[in-house]
Amino acid sequence: MPTSSRTPTATTSGEQTAPTQADLLDFVRRTAADRDLIASLPLDPEGRTWVRLEGPGGSEAWLIGWPPGTGTGWHDHAESVGAFLTASGGLTENSLAARLPTDGWQTLELSEGVDRERQLTAGKGRAFGRHHVHEVLNESTTEHAVSVHAYYPPLPQIRRYSRTGQVLRLESVERPEDWQ
Repeated sequence: MPTSSRTPTATTSGEQTAPTQADLLDFVRRTAADRDLIASLPLDPEGRTWVRLEGPGGSEAWLIGWPPGTGTGWHDHAESVGAFLTASGGLTENSLAARLPTDGWQTLELSEGVDRERQLTAGKGRAFGRHHVHEVLNESTTEHAVSVHAYYPPLPQIRRYSRTGQVLRLESVERPEDWQ
């Protein structure tokens, strides 16, 4: 697995600083350029596949395969910052350009104009901050997509949402032990 060309800075106590969004984006870019790694991911025509990678500075990283027509549904990554990049194929990211309350709500009416859509073809990606709410889709009817993702700190939880029009509803909270 490639390692970051940018070494985290040591603090006076000898600890390393956390990777930034830029560090994570640099990592996913370089990892997606590893054609042998991308080609090694087993692809399933029925569901997403994934392999955990070693991310920079203690981050959590994943190589994910997306069959045609699959997606994540609306979700966030709680307190983690992250980055992802399409290594092959194409993905669509729908996101909300609004800061949501982090706790204490089940249903939220969204303001008009908060929706954002990005087409992420091979080599295109993005970084995002804490509490970024989005869904990622492979809208192709014929082609798999492969992407690389990195999060720091490692995902403490993922909140999953349903959406009807401008209404966003918190449906569940998943923790790492739920993904084993």
